[in-house]
Amino acid sequence: FFFFPSPRCSGGCSAGGAMKFQPDVSSSRRKSRKAHFNASSSQRRIIMSSALSNELRKKHSVRSMPVRKDDEVSVVRGTYKGREGKVIQCYRKKWVIHIDRITREKQSGATVQVGIHPSKCVITKLKLDKDRRAILERKAPSKAKKGKYTEQDAAMQDVD
Repeated sequence: FFFFPSPRCSGGCSAGGAMKFQPDVSSSRRKSRKAHFNASSSQRRIIMSSALSNELRKKHSVRSMPVRKDDEVSVVRGTYKGREGKVIQCYRKKWVIHIDRITREKQSGATVQVGIHPSKCVITKLKLDKDRRAILERKAPSKAKKGKYTEQDAAMQDVD
């Protein structure tokens, strides 16, 4: 059995031979990892986002937000699952956040903060300022633009 690449595909495709949806975005594992670990601080802020709690999600109509200092979060995965606290530091270089009261003791007896990845947390209380409010306004689906496409909308298309 020999694999002949599809004429739509330039050799680098899987055996299925399907065409890519976005030719300018690479699906290469190597390039994805390089882009992730060489991401700038501003890109890391977006990657280091957490889901909002159910109450906040209903209130703001937004699913997730980049975590920031002074947000209150709850850990939902891992060793510290169920623990809650305030974010005291977003350590972008190490891809983690530090939460108060989540510490461990070193061999020398010193206590150190335990880094937790933001994807393993849920934001329970947002620190809101004017910039954060603007982000929520922008991200929330506006009532006018989105919604179900009704027969009335279709009828209005024919009027023109």
